[in-house]
Amino acid sequence: MSKKKKQGANANPNERVITQNRKARHNYTVLDTLECGIVLVGSEVKSLRNGKVSLSEAYGRLRDGEVWLVGCDIAEYTEANRFNHEPRRPRKLLMHRREVHRFAGLAYEQGLTLVPLKMYFKSGRAKVLLGICRGRQRHDKRQAMKTAEAKRDMARQMHKR
Repeated sequence: MSKKKKQGANANPNERVITQNRKARHNYTVLDTLECGIVLVGSEVKSLRNGKVSLSEAYGRLRDGEVWLVGCDIAEYTEANRFNHEPRRPRKLLMHRREVHRFAGLAYEQGLTLVPLKMYFKSGRAKVLLGICRGRQRHDKRQAMKTAEAKRDMARQMHKR
């Protein structure tokens, strides 16, 4: 009997998740998402394959008509020695021009935030799922936690019967 990890209902077999920004869904209301590529150097890719990345303080920034990922911490790859990368350098995100205007322009005009929700490999290429988000107030967070708790309780009761 083979022991395979259970994948979600919408899991893609060509997709391998590196990391997720779990706090983002708690701190922000996600209005829309967009998959975009990311420009990396070799040692960064090696470090990503080891899972040494943190998206907790990362955000997207529009600069000179391009979108940059700022604050993403990709740890140094130990075997890269002198060819290593700077861990917290800004990284360019690859998007079509119309996506930049629609997505990042909307964030700039309406005071929304570009937050990376997930980083993964898709067909061997590193991708970032970028969300356009509105910050939640404390009472909104509490309300979301109450509704999630109620859904869990209902599911638990249905499972018992």
